[in-house]
Amino acid sequence: MFTGIIEAVGRIERQEPRGGDRRLVIGTGKLDMHDVRLGDSIAVNGVCLTAVERGAASFAADVSGETLAHTTLGALVPGDPVNLEKALTPTTRLGGHLVSGHVDGVGEVESRREDARSVRFTIRAPQPLARYIAHKGSIAVDGVSLTVNAVDGARFELNIVPHTLKETTMVNFRPGTQVNLEVDLIARYLERLLLGERAAQSAASDEAGGITLEFLARNGFGGR
Repeated sequence: MFTGIIEAVGRIERQEPRGGDRRLVIGTGKLDMHDVRLGDSIAVNGVCLTAVERGAASFAADVSGETLAHTTLGALVPGDPVNLEKALTPTTRLGGHLVSGHVDGVGEVESRREDARSVRFTIRAPQPLARYIAHKGSIAVDGVSLTVNAVDGARFELNIVPHTLKETTMVNFRPGTQVNLEVDLIARYLERLLLGERAAQSAASDEAGGITLEFLARNGFGGR
């Protein structure tokens, strides 16, 4: 688990194809590596990876074909900056929100505009994720814990303060930038719980299409 508070910006040093998947070697910048052991988890742009090799200022992680296909890691090239965060401990300050490092989908930056000393971004999420994104709710964007300022369909807006821009890769975001998105854990599990017995049905079943307004009304969650 992670907090979404980025500890350092590292860089991709090299990629090594490994029989259909890939090993990434990542320079860790100012990340304190003294307590990192082999097998420890480090979030890279919001993706939980396992350290399989480590140096004084770098580590290597194997990235599966599944992860390459469903996150932005497959598009990274040597020199690209990445957000880094070590897994939280029982004494970690939870300054952001609970982030699992399991990416739900890839979004795209649609706009960037200055607002006093802050920057406002509009990001378009994949349609299936729209129902999990709420005004003033939490979302992780490339591993950064952020508050949603506005929602319009599958689009949401973020207000990024100067410190966050300086200390993360968000400073480089431009229209067209692809980003890893992880929705709030509570929203994910709440939907599953609301399904009740329907959760055990096959996804192919006509009755297992997920939570809809009609489903909520039938089960007493509607009202005037």
